[in-house]
Amino acid sequence: MISYDVLEKALKDKGIGKTELSTQLGISTRTIAKIGKGEKLSSRSLQKIAHYLGMDPAILMREISDNKILQMLREEKERKLPGGLYHELQVRMTYNSSHIEGSKLSEDQTRLIFETNTLDASDGIPVDDVLETVHHFRAIDYVIDIAEEELTEDIIKHLHYILKHDTRDSTLGWFAAGDYKKRANVVGGRETSKPSEVHKHMTALLQKYNAGKNATVEDIIALHAEFEYIHPFQDGNGRVGRLIALKECLRHNVTPFIIEDAKKSCYYRGLSEWRNEKGWLTDTCLDGQDTFIRLMDMLEIHY
Repeated sequence: MISYDVLEKALKDKGIGKTELSTQLGISTRTIAKIGKGEKLSSRSLQKIAHYLGMDPAILMREISDNKILQMLREEKERKLPGGLYHELQVRMTYNSSHIEGSKLSEDQTRLIFETNTLDASDGIPVDDVLETVHHFRAIDYVIDIAEEELTEDIIKHLHYILKHDTRDSTLGWFAAGDYKKRANVVGGRETSKPSEVHKHMTALLQKYNAGKNATVEDIIALHAEFEYIHPFQDGNGRVGRLIALKECLRHNVTPFIIEDAKKSCYYRGLSEWRNEKGWLTDTCLDGQDTFIRLMDMLEIHY
């Protein structure tokens, strides 16, 4: 499949538009229109376009994933398509994940930032809430880009860096943006992994998880819960953990889940009770899958 953005740049560099390309090559406007719709072209048409533009056909091509959701997200991200699944995932996941952690931005404000890169702010909106919202958009982009790679500590640390760099926390000497915590922390009265134990516990968790080649939604929920029990970062663990879950759903062709802020109490109880009773968190995450499915239904996406 031809990359729409690469083609647009090549045409701009050559000083022509798609209509002139169609005329010059004797390719129908319908064939050219397929590019804008993300449809596959014949190898003959691809070769003609690449030769005319003086490009290697491989440079024009984009990788095709068998995962329909991942492929759609990648195409819409590349084309900056408004109103689609990529757009709504960015707004809804960023709003809910941030609000669970105490962000004061409303969903409408989150949407405005994503759509216009502006904010009609009221008094009392912390600057970090805005920064971390924008950073979360970029973190989702990163997840979509590297979704099919095996999950590693470096990927997880980079997600934390994307989310927390340039925030007030990152200016603190003891806060490590993009690295594991330096100070012990307690969550909900529960002790988490000590700083000296984090690398060992994360290595063990990822080795066990990655040993299974075809993760199910239950495997991804378990990964998420155990990650939160380790709590490897000084702050931002919840958001990073949910981004990891999104990545792994996309990697394994599992319908993603969006934990809604309205379900926060069930979600927190599920995490707290995980090692004694797995049902609470499992049910909450499966409900989050239903949220994602309703979003696809609204957009008339058949999966």
